Amino acid sequence: MSTKLEVKNVSYEYSPNTPFAASALTDVSCAFEAGMITGLIGHTGSGKSTLVQMLNGLLRPVSGQILLDGRDIWENPKQLSRVRYRVGLVFQYPEYQLFEETVSADIAYGPKNMGLDGAEIDARVREAAEFVGLEADLLDKSPFELSGGQKRRVAIAGILAMRPEVLVLDEPAAGLDPIGRETIFDAVRAYQQAREATVIIVSHSMEDMAKYAERLVVMSESRVILAGTPDEIFRRADLLCSIGLDVPQITRTMMRLSELGLPCRTDIFTIEAAKEEILRLWGKERENA
Repeated sequence: MSTKLEVKNVSYEYSPNTPFAASALTDVSCAFEAGMITGLIGHTGSGKSTLVQMLNGLLRPVSGQILLDGRDIWENPKQLSRVRYRVGLVFQYPEYQLFEETVSADIAYGPKNMGLDGAEIDARVREAAEFVGLEADLLDKSPFELSGGQKRRVAIAGILAMRPEVLVLDEPAAGLDPIGRETIFDAVRAYQQAREATVIIVSHSMEDMAKYAERLVVMSESRVILAGTPDEIFRRADLLCSIGLDVPQITRTMMRLSELGLPCRTDIFTIEAAKEEILRLWGKERENA
């Protein structure tokens, strides 16, 4: 059964009661639906990274609640380690946290801390490596011999090996080329589908969000200002642009074609949908020829 994560009226302040006090979150409420991929988007400084660090208890709200299947994760602080096994958090550039002698040992670190036996740990290491597309012959190599993209996949596999019910990723494809980005996001979607996991992805790429996310939560100036499906959110192009965000490039292309007189839909957010629309128009044109 999938796990739901909710944020209720959460506020957080850095350096409280000092001249450097700064509000990072202000009365934030949102729900990350069970078994779905939700994109969390917003300009730099909007509060996204602060929020994701609260989702597994790394930061504690000044007020409000983080509810995991309806229960406040802070109701028993001594149980937070169990919460962190259930809610896996992948930081931006997680490859900088690799430290073991082999890829296999790095992926196994989390499952070992869970107290699992050797056979179970080995099975989870191989399963996680398969999810992220790491070949078996890489498992005995040093992670420091790998490429940047491979290191990223090792780090993510280390979280997947704990089989979290909720997977939270902060800019998981930052700095990667298009093929690397697709590999990472395909791995996340494969895990989500196989485990019926709830996934939360922080990203600045509207193209990635349009392709992979089923819902979006938009933040601006420490608050949630929009939540809905990608279709619902990207239709608010003017509002997104006003807070320093954008719509997918293909949407801008379709909007421009419409401005030039082509009777095409502008509520299109993926290349696949644009292709279907152009083929539809082409077929219609041929019928009228």
